[in-house]
Amino acid sequence: MVKENRKDEENSGGVQLLEKPESKPAVNKKNEAKPTVVKTKQNKPAVKQHKETKPAVKQKEENKPVVKSNKQNKPTVVKSESSKPAVVETKESKPAVVETKDSKPTVVEEKQDSVTVQAKPSEAKNVFLLYGVLVGIFLALIIIAFLVFSVFMTNQTTIHSGISIKGIDVSSLSKNDANKKVNSFIKQNVPEEIVLVHDDFETAIPTKELNITFDINNAIESAYKIGRTGNFISDGFESFGTLLFNKDFEPSFTINEEYLEKALNDISTKLPDKLIESGYYLDGNDLVLNKGKNGYVVNTKLMTKSIKNEISKLNLNNKIEIITSEASPSILNIDEIYNKVHLEPTNASYTAEPRTFTPSKNGVDFDISIDEAKQKLAESEQECVIPLKVVYPSITTNMIGEEAFPDTLSEFSTYYYAGNYNRTTNLKLASAKINGTVLMPGEEFSYNDVVGERTIAAGYKEAPIYISGRVEDGLGGGICQITTTLYNAVVYANLEITDRSNHQFVPSYIGAGLDATVYYGSVDFKFKNNRNYPIKIISSVEGGVAYFKILGLRTPEDYDVEIYARVTGQSAKYTNSETYKILYKDGVVVDQVLLSKDTYMRH
Repeated sequence: MVKENRKDEENSGGVQLLEKPESKPAVNKKNEAKPTVVKTKQNKPAVKQHKETKPAVKQKEENKPVVKSNKQNKPTVVKSESSKPAVVETKESKPAVVETKDSKPTVVEEKQDSVTVQAKPSEAKNVFLLYGVLVGIFLALIIIAFLVFSVFMTNQTTIHSGISIKGIDVSSLSKNDANKKVNSFIKQNVPEEIVLVHDDFETAIPTKELNITFDINNAIESAYKIGRTGNFISDGFESFGTLLFNKDFEPSFTINEEYLEKALNDISTKLPDKLIESGYYLDGNDLVLNKGKNGYVVNTKLMTKSIKNEISKLNLNNKIEIITSEASPSILNIDEIYNKVHLEPTNASYTAEPRTFTPSKNGVDFDISIDEAKQKLAESEQECVIPLKVVYPSITTNMIGEEAFPDTLSEFSTYYYAGNYNRTTNLKLASAKINGTVLMPGEEFSYNDVVGERTIAAGYKEAPIYISGRVEDGLGGGICQITTTLYNAVVYANLEITDRSNHQFVPSYIGAGLDATVYYGSVDFKFKNNRNYPIKIISSVEGGVAYFKILGLRTPEDYDVEIYARVTGQSAKYTNSETYKILYKDGVVVDQVLLSKDTYMRH
């Protein structure tokens, strides 16, 4: 007989059929749990309600077989101790069949809310093992690739990749090819001249005279050593790092700083707002004091640094601003000037055997007291004249005559246009200042000291001079011809030149390399009497000829001198020259001395 029981769909999910036993089952309900059917040994089922949502099937005493059904409805057989299978149905609420001792099945339909599956320890271990194998393979591939890269780079004979010199890529180039490439780049970026400006004033310094030299070879050698100085591993890492991040080498360079400083000092004297330094000079019976004038001077230290910085960056095609400093002239000190000016007279003397000579010197003293001189200087605005009184020696050099200077050591002359009155006047004034000057052995001659400042008070006239590359009228124009003529006479006498500068342009009265220029307060011409006997300078300007003669005493050790000057190169803007002094003994060349290398701007 069959009894039909209906449950709510949410609890049973279907209809459950139970076989009616001979006796009535005892049913306990608790918390609306799903029924669990347990069949006893006497085939009487007992139905119990449990709180749990999962069905549980119990067997009494005997180890009954249980049959489980997986998600795919395939039964999984789990054997108990009595080796009888038990079938248990999973989430799909498939019927679970429990066989009794009498082999009569009981069908129970169940519904499970969820099933939790946990991985077994052996499965997790396998996952970690697989992960370790993959990581190991990846690292092995990286190591193999690095080793292959290192071997490849070791066998290279060119500069490694990622390397540049002064921003120029030299990767995969030989040393020679890299040298050519970098040198070509530098030459293209070093112009013929460096242009300097100060407000409206503009001038230039020829780069050839600066002798700019980059140490390319050392930079290339350093670049080539990348990845080649350590062991196999370290070289590989260095090469790889350079490939990723690149490396640039900045070659060092040198310039002729002595020439640069001289050029900057010369430019300083040509600034339109230049400093006029204070000073003094003797003008006949007067001591002329000049307080100078505030102005600007080229800051040679900062300008040198600025120019070198632009050379380093190869940024020379742009004009460079001249760095100047405001300066004030030094304050004149009357006491110091008096000590330098005041002289006691000295008589000239000479002896024939042994031949000796002592030049005469005039004694000099202020014609007013020192206090009066200070007061006069304080009241003057720019220039102050202190009257002097001259105390003459009883025996002067001119009184001795040329018998004290028996030999003509040299003579030289240049020609001028006598029709230019102003220029001729300036030549005669400068020549007269020098004429009769006697230099003792070891004594140095200074053109600016002897001639003095060229002023209107001294009688100088306006005449053409070179200013900032242009020809303009200036006070004392033309006196550089006197300097040039004296310079050549000094060279032919084989005296020692200690300070000489060439003009901006080749002058009309002499060839390139043979001139000498002066500018009071900055550019001077100096030479030293390097002989063992005094010399006397004779000078004249007359009839279109500027003439110098140097007298002294010849010795068997003297040489015959020849001056050789030649133009070494010309461009659109510049002329370059070299000048040599050739020494002869009995008609045979015994020495050749380089006097100068000069650069002139072309008209």
